[in-house]
Amino acid sequence: MASREAELKELEARAAAPDLWNDPQAAQKLHTDISRRKREVEPLRDLLAKAEDACVLAELAESEDAEDQASEIEAELAEVESMIAEQEFIRLFSGEYDSHNVILHINAGAGGTEACDWVDMLARMYGRWAESNRYAWEMIDRTPGDDAGSRSVTASIAGDHAYGRLRGERGVHRLVRISPFDSAGRRHTSFASVDVMPEVEEASEVEINADDLKIDTYRASTAGGQHVNKTDSAVRMTHIPTGIVVSCQNERSQHKNRAFALRVLKARLLERQRQEQEKKLAELRGEQTDIAWGHQIRSYVLHPYQMVKDHRTEHETGSAAGVLEGQIGEFLEAYLRYDMERSAKSSAR
Repeated sequence: MASREAELKELEARAAAPDLWNDPQAAQKLHTDISRRKREVEPLRDLLAKAEDACVLAELAESEDAEDQASEIEAELAEVESMIAEQEFIRLFSGEYDSHNVILHINAGAGGTEACDWVDMLARMYGRWAESNRYAWEMIDRTPGDDAGSRSVTASIAGDHAYGRLRGERGVHRLVRISPFDSAGRRHTSFASVDVMPEVEEASEVEINADDLKIDTYRASTAGGQHVNKTDSAVRMTHIPTGIVVSCQNERSQHKNRAFALRVLKARLLERQRQEQEKKLAELRGEQTDIAWGHQIRSYVLHPYQMVKDHRTEHETGSAAGVLEGQIGEFLEAYLRYDMERSAKSSAR
């Protein structure tokens, strides 16, 4: 706590320098760092204050032999325990980018129209989760399916430790249900992949040479008013060295779509770097990694019974409807604890 307080004071002292805004980019980064550090320090301050209040109440009750204050003390202690549990959970966010906002890319796999509908269901699930946790959800791009649903959806989620909370969602998600698109009422299995990328805030974290970009504009295919459909507002950005292609057509302004596309491209490049580093580490450790499409991380079964099961952590629930309404917190926490234990075992080798 003391070291974090000291670091916050140092950052605030730098922010008070009269020549701060001579370098706007550095100034913006400094203010971002201050905001992030405050979000870490302030809950700890609140926890210490609440714990002190509970101790004072207990001492007063003991000295005055006031049994009628027992319920108030118990309530204070319960709140302190809840705050401690939250701080213990935050300790699981040990990754370099865990505090960053996140960009989700959901892509349809095997299953045709079913898979495209599954993409929309997953997008809705994450949107509901974001809403219930007071995170900002923003659609960046959507490619509609031929008959229903979406071939792909790209969205951003902004909030405290958004990437840290959601990084375990990366992988293939499998859905089993009676198809609403099958007149014979048969059971279908669909797949969709979820890519989770930290949003890069500073250009220095991912360098992009302007000469390496190929930018195309075209008319947006999604609904959005006459202005969208009559101008080339949509943007497709290709990173030539890697072949990564991103697009954005959600905004009416070509300038905004270009900015969104650049944000997504930076996140994709950062994720590519992370995957390359993980692959090298796995090779050094002699680990076998399976990145095959059919290697699902979680199954959502709606028929003949209801169950959602994570195949990594073995965590499961019979409330499939609740999960699809965004109640995924228990799965996110189970993965973070699983990942911490796995990392500890790997380090001990």
